[in-house]
Amino acid sequence: MRIHLGGSSRQSLVAARAKLDAAVKGATAASASELSSQLFFAADVLSKNTSIRRAFADPSRDAASKGALVKDLFAKSLAAPALEILTDVSTLRWSAAGDLVHVLEQLAIEAEASAANLNNELDRVEDELFETSQLVVDNFELRKALVGTGTPEAKSALVTEVLSKKASSSTVKLAVALVSSLRGRSIEAAFADYLFGLANRRNRLIAVIRVASEITDAQKSRLAAAIEKQVGQPIRVNIEIEPSILGGVSVKFADELVDGSVSNRLASAGRALAGNK
Repeated sequence: MRIHLGGSSRQSLVAARAKLDAAVKGATAASASELSSQLFFAADVLSKNTSIRRAFADPSRDAASKGALVKDLFAKSLAAPALEILTDVSTLRWSAAGDLVHVLEQLAIEAEASAANLNNELDRVEDELFETSQLVVDNFELRKALVGTGTPEAKSALVTEVLSKKASSSTVKLAVALVSSLRGRSIEAAFADYLFGLANRRNRLIAVIRVASEITDAQKSRLAAAIEKQVGQPIRVNIEIEPSILGGVSVKFADELVDGSVSNRLASAGRALAGNK
């Protein structure tokens, strides 16, 4: 992974992503993008306040007191979906208090990636953000302006001016958030973190379907529709032909595997038989 988290924080990132999955299920592009903005806001607040970060990460505080703290601090500034995610995230365990900020930033990036996905622009946003990173690396004056002592507002205005004529709104939004909150990173490292977040969300929207032989376009469409109904987001279907599975279908999506193949059923039967001896 691009961001380096300790053991507890790595597990908490997985749990936090599951909360985000639930929040963007069935969402509109506009509501997913608004969720992204609010998660970026929460990350910024925590990054600037050490005592709040420590309170959120303190394992001696119970979930109720952390929930009350989230409500006191953010109830007036966050809508229900972001407030619920932040409340859930505050109850997770963290190897270091600063990891909270990294995880909230990743969730914000991935929420905007979900908005782009709903607009059928996720691939475009990935490409544009990568191209922007290369532009910054190759252009000394632009890089100097973005990493120098200028205000976040001036940097945001510059990025918007450079990108807004050709780039998607999601790309502009992510680039603005990036240059406004480097938090001690090099700008190259920040771009790598953001590209990691986009790639992770794309990978969570790919269903890998293993079948014994070719299936028709109609069958592929029905499978995709069934998965999209469960996920509440457009997904991409990758078909893998694997004769060894004999028959049936094996579907891997995000962290779930549904293996209905004949070979898997035979293997299960064999294990059950061996266990009865």
